[in-house]
Amino acid sequence: MMSRCDPTQTETKEPVVESNFHLQDPPKILFDRNRTGLEFAANPGVAVRISGSCESILTELEADGSGEETLLLPCLTGSSSSPRGVREKRSRRNRHSSSSDKDALASPGANSGDFNHFPDDPEFADIIQKVEQAIENGVFPERISQGSSGSYFVKDPKGKIVGVFKPKSEEPYGHLNPKWTKYFHKLCCPCCFGRGCLVPNQGYLSEAAASLVDTKLGLGVVPRTKVVYLASETFHYSPIDRAKSKGKKYALEKVPKVARHFHRVGLPPKVGSFQLFVEGYHEAVHWLRRFETEPLPENIRKQLQSQFERLVVLDYVIRNTDRGNDNWLIKYEKPGDGAEGDGQKDAEWPEGCPDCCIKIAAIDNGLAFPFKHPDEWRAYPFHWAWLPQAKVAFSQETRELVLSRLSDMNFVQDLCEDLYEMFKTDKGFDKPMFERQMSVMRGQVLNLTQALKDGKSPLQLVQMPRVVVERSRSGGQGRVVTLGNAFTQTFHCKRPIFSSW
Repeated sequence: MMSRCDPTQTETKEPVVESNFHLQDPPKILFDRNRTGLEFAANPGVAVRISGSCESILTELEADGSGEETLLLPCLTGSSSSPRGVREKRSRRNRHSSSSDKDALASPGANSGDFNHFPDDPEFADIIQKVEQAIENGVFPERISQGSSGSYFVKDPKGKIVGVFKPKSEEPYGHLNPKWTKYFHKLCCPCCFGRGCLVPNQGYLSEAAASLVDTKLGLGVVPRTKVVYLASETFHYSPIDRAKSKGKKYALEKVPKVARHFHRVGLPPKVGSFQLFVEGYHEAVHWLRRFETEPLPENIRKQLQSQFERLVVLDYVIRNTDRGNDNWLIKYEKPGDGAEGDGQKDAEWPEGCPDCCIKIAAIDNGLAFPFKHPDEWRAYPFHWAWLPQAKVAFSQETRELVLSRLSDMNFVQDLCEDLYEMFKTDKGFDKPMFERQMSVMRGQVLNLTQALKDGKSPLQLVQMPRVVVERSRSGGQGRVVTLGNAFTQTFHCKRPIFSSW
């Protein structure tokens, strides 16, 4: 006997999921309009191909921001889970496990190149573009064995070293520092770990800021350094980041229709400082020992003294707490080393020679810009203060180069504003702490200006009383405090236990 059919009823079909496993009951995808979620009857981790009827589900998951985690890890989302719960779980995992410096990129398939824009420096932008192409072609950065943090030699597509990249997450204070010595140092001697006068995990900004100060003052001793984003398999990532990247690549191969909804496929880019590589330079201690036994010609000695004074100006303004004779470089080309100098091997270079045969490069500026003068255990002195060049008064050339700029408070304020625009990009930026950093820098500028006017030497400069120049507060409403244009000068009298002066 045939039953009556209601004309208002429509025949419904359940979407079918094809799986690599053969199950007794066919797996089902259940979707409730009042509840966003996916239920897979298949085993977790199985590569699943979803039919075209699920496009609306993927779109809603993508708009909700939880699509990647849901599609990759279906076992984490049950039938009773809500989008809010998924987002909370995802945010907790990112806070504790992700080593990315950009948790969510702007567009699907975005990579580090989407953040590396340098319209004011096309030459630097071209180098970064070549580096990204080299990484895509398998020419990966190489970790530098020296140092207490993770730093890398970065190469172009031909394998030539073009720069040094120092990721923020792999700094001595970073949670992904690959050097075990610092880890045990922090674990066993936490009271002696790090420098109490520096803002933790801000070395990459200090490197870029030192290059900015060098450019503003026209010193020309710091290789160009900027903040960039790079991703490479040779960087130190957390196991979770590597597992997520591997899972997304697997999904891209097996389920391209699903994987195209991912924001990013691959390892997350790391933010850090990128400094151009300089060729032909050696550690200063190497050449300084040679100069003791092989005195320089008078004109070459003047060139070395001029370059040395520029290094002193830079280190003193930024108050570099890590300047030894092994982390600044000297490039010296003897007369006769080149093809044109074979006939004048022992002769001096002409006084008016436009090609400078001796140059200094100030690298490793990541431990600068303190928020107070060192006053705890160590003084962190400038090791160049014990060199013979430090006993010579500043030359007229150096005074003409920087004195007019440093004595102009408008120039100093513009420099502070440029540094503010750079430092505020950091996630942990604290404006009151930044103002304290600038107060120390203004005090250093004030001392340096007075030393240049009085004709003092670098050694006499570092022996001057330490000064802090703070901006006065002009009041405000409630908790909002505004800073005025007046400045207050104070002397920092507290000295560290082990002082060198």
